[in-house]
Amino acid sequence: MKIRKRFGQELEDLKIEVLRMAALTERSLDKSLRALFERNSDLAEEVIVEDQEIDLLEVDIDKRCLRLFALEQPMARDLRFIIGCMRVCTNLERIADQAVNISERALYLNQRPALPHQPLMEQLASISMAMLKGATSAFNNGHTSQASEVCQMDDRADELNLQILKHFIDYIIAEVESADLAVNTIIISRCLERCADLATNVAEAVVFIVEGVDIKHYCQP
Repeated sequence: MKIRKRFGQELEDLKIEVLRMAALTERSLDKSLRALFERNSDLAEEVIVEDQEIDLLEVDIDKRCLRLFALEQPMARDLRFIIGCMRVCTNLERIADQAVNISERALYLNQRPALPHQPLMEQLASISMAMLKGATSAFNNGHTSQASEVCQMDDRADELNLQILKHFIDYIIAEVESADLAVNTIIISRCLERCADLATNVAEAVVFIVEGVDIKHYCQP
């Protein structure tokens, strides 16, 4: 009984660490977007420096999971939970990397004249952040319905990314001297669309943990 209770506590500690990583990732993405839209290069620098903390946390969580595999030989939902945590952390770390990419582009753009207002980019940023928060909440609460909602938002993120690409291709044609600004903005859009994809992966991991169904590449719980 004591062994089982200790194992349950270790799983709870693992969940807490994954949620801590999710919170750091959300903070990183939020800062990178504020760095971009508010033209705040200090925030961009913070994102780049703080990324190491997220990387180290991912390594620590991986070690926890491997130790639980080796010592506890988990089965059923416990096994799925540990595997799911590793999947979640892999995608969170990649989202944090995209936040770094956005910050690096923001540092470049902030040194140059501001581009016209970008409502499509703001919409994409909002959706990507909402998907990350929704996926984290679904993981925390074990809600597959919320995970499904995150998956369904991904199509809109893809549409916005395509609209932004078309807009800035036209912009490059009309404003050749500002082509470098447009190209960097297109890259940021791609980073945000990638964040949405990765948040979808987190949502898929939640369905795997709760229902034991692997919906990777399908996302139809």
